[in-house]
Amino acid sequence: MPLDYAKLKNWSTPAIEQRYTERDTILYALGAGASSADLKYIFGPNLVALPTLATVLACDPLWLRNPALDIDWRQVVHGEQSLTMYKPLPSAGVVIGRSRVDEIYDKGIGKGAVLVYSIDLFDVLDNSHYATVGLTAFIRGQGGFGGCTLPAPKPHPLPEDRAPDMVLDLMTQADQAAIFRLTGDLNPMHIDPAAAREAGFERPVLHGLSYYGVAGRALLKLLCTDEPARLKKLNARFLDVVYPGETLRTEVWREGEYRAAFRVRALERDVIVLGNGYFEFSD
Repeated sequence: MPLDYAKLKNWSTPAIEQRYTERDTILYALGAGASSADLKYIFGPNLVALPTLATVLACDPLWLRNPALDIDWRQVVHGEQSLTMYKPLPSAGVVIGRSRVDEIYDKGIGKGAVLVYSIDLFDVLDNSHYATVGLTAFIRGQGGFGGCTLPAPKPHPLPEDRAPDMVLDLMTQADQAAIFRLTGDLNPMHIDPAAAREAGFERPVLHGLSYYGVAGRALLKLLCTDEPARLKKLNARFLDVVYPGETLRTEVWREGEYRAAFRVRALERDVIVLGNGYFEFSD
């Protein structure tokens, strides 16, 4: 069934208010692979929030399953993720997320659609703007609805003429998906072997936002002396799944004083799992 462009483009999702605690901040960091080597992200009294925590705050990960939208959610693939930070998140607080559908690109009959969606995250008390969280979803088989026919924004290209300027290997943990579920994404394919096989995977897979968080940690270490307030932009395309326990190698190409391209490789299978990465940071 083709999508209803006007309904989806003008879809109004109520603002979501969320109170999060230091416990939530710690759980997120553990779900993004932090360990005792990353003490400031998992232990007080001066606990620091990873900036990628913004991707799981004040959002509804299941909004596309609303039956009123007539979207076959089983055909929805999380294609890209972006994050723009304006102000560091505190380790605990109350935030409000205001979402919007930016555009739906029509790939044609039988070719699907590309949906671009954003959430702006604000402090409830003073309305200061913490972040804009963006995602791109590919909706298979529901094209030909008369939506925007312009090409969807192209992902950031990686240098092809030289080796990475720096790399960093970080391990994921065997129980990382079980921990990351506590941030709100309860899809059973991340923990139940039967559900994972039904989805086409040999065993449960790690949440995409979990290994996106691993990439964020690696980039902070490589380019920002592990100072999270320096992260300004973090964009990437999901290319393959990660199995909990795999080693992730983040490969970085400098593109300017405060800009870099990157990708992430699962070493055990030699598979690129995040590509077309773009990272921007401050001094």
